[in-house]
Amino acid sequence: MSEELSAAQDAMADTKEEIKKGVVVEFDFTALNGAEILYKAAADVMKMDEVPFSARIEAQYLAGGNYQGAIAEYFAEVKTKKTAAKAAKDISEAFVKALNTAVPKAVTPSFVNFVKTLVDKDVRVVISTRADIETVKPAFEPILGDMAVLHQETAQTYGCVKWDAWRRACAMNKLRNFTTVAVTGSGYGVKSALLAGLGAFAVVNDHVAYQDFGGADDVFTTLDTAAAKKILSALKVK
Repeated sequence: MSEELSAAQDAMADTKEEIKKGVVVEFDFTALNGAEILYKAAADVMKMDEVPFSARIEAQYLAGGNYQGAIAEYFAEVKTKKTAAKAAKDISEAFVKALNTAVPKAVTPSFVNFVKTLVDKDVRVVISTRADIETVKPAFEPILGDMAVLHQETAQTYGCVKWDAWRRACAMNKLRNFTTVAVTGSGYGVKSALLAGLGAFAVVNDHVAYQDFGGADDVFTTLDTAAAKKILSALKVK
């Protein structure tokens, strides 16, 4: 367990306030099609490095893996002399740059209603993003407050997060994993949320439809009031 996660859990244990129900939303891959954005960022970097790349290659080597480790494995397979560390850094930076533009546009009326439906029932919503928080925060201001917060995700996992990231998001926002559900944009995210002890819902789009979403309580095509009501039902909130 990381020191950051342990400290956050200790801090939560010490506080007298406890939020009983929560939802952690992987905004980049659910409220917008971050999977496509990430693929384009990776494809542009690979093209610059003159390394073959396709959706099949992404699925086979990168999806669900650590940026650098997965790229290193692929580079070894194609026997390129390009540096995996630099490629990983370039892809990550390109992805964040693209998100800084795309994320504010994805704070749609449907998403606002999704959050408000949960918050109105005293459910805390943690909106997790890899975008620069200070850049995108103004777009979220109308819905932010004690029960709806932004969370900076720094995990270097391609297209999802590992179990410890879900736990960290809970601990840093005064949530218990066993009374919180994750809303993720990949089959890998569903599995990692379940490993972390959270319930899982998913938003599925064409780019990730090949993945295994087994274990999810439900799958959506968009986050709206109807999706929020299904989550409330799973949390046993009336």
